[in-house]
Amino acid sequence: MIGLATLAVLSFYRNPWRRIPTGLHAGTMLSPADGVISAIEYVDSHEAVEGKAVIVRIFLSVLNVHINRAPCDCTVSKLVYREGKFLDARTEESAKVNESNLIVLTNDRCTFGLRQVSGKLAKRIICPLVEGQSLSLGEQFGMITLGSTTELILPMDAQPSIVVEKGQRVTGGLTELARVEQ
Repeated sequence: MIGLATLAVLSFYRNPWRRIPTGLHAGTMLSPADGVISAIEYVDSHEAVEGKAVIVRIFLSVLNVHINRAPCDCTVSKLVYREGKFLDARTEESAKVNESNLIVLTNDRCTFGLRQVSGKLAKRIICPLVEGQSLSLGEQFGMITLGSTTELILPMDAQPSIVVEKGQRVTGGLTELARVEQ
């Protein structure tokens, strides 16, 4: 039994090597996490982009790799940590009220956000980033322990084209989620 528990913990913290794609279309945003697209939501206002946005929400089950990755070359402009509840990450309400860490990023096309959201079991968000830090496409930057959610928040004024759909499995640093045109 102890061996099985040890294997489960080691499996959760695994960090498989990934060959990050090259030669991508300008404006490509890769998935920041492994999991399943649980929602694609259009909102009238989001603090990450200070205006209308589309949120691509990825649910990470306890079986997924929980490392977060940069969706493009970008720079950290702001970090906003919020205390909150620890509801089951599969519920829609959890994305609004659970503990979270918003990372506002900029690149040569737009300002956008990534949000790490804890779940019922996930009570630890790891994000060692600092303002002004540069990230490369696919670079690892943190994780959320156990079941959780990662969101990519894109401004509508960058004319994002979402290329995934709800229920689709995605792989961090490999699966294209969207393209921004501006």
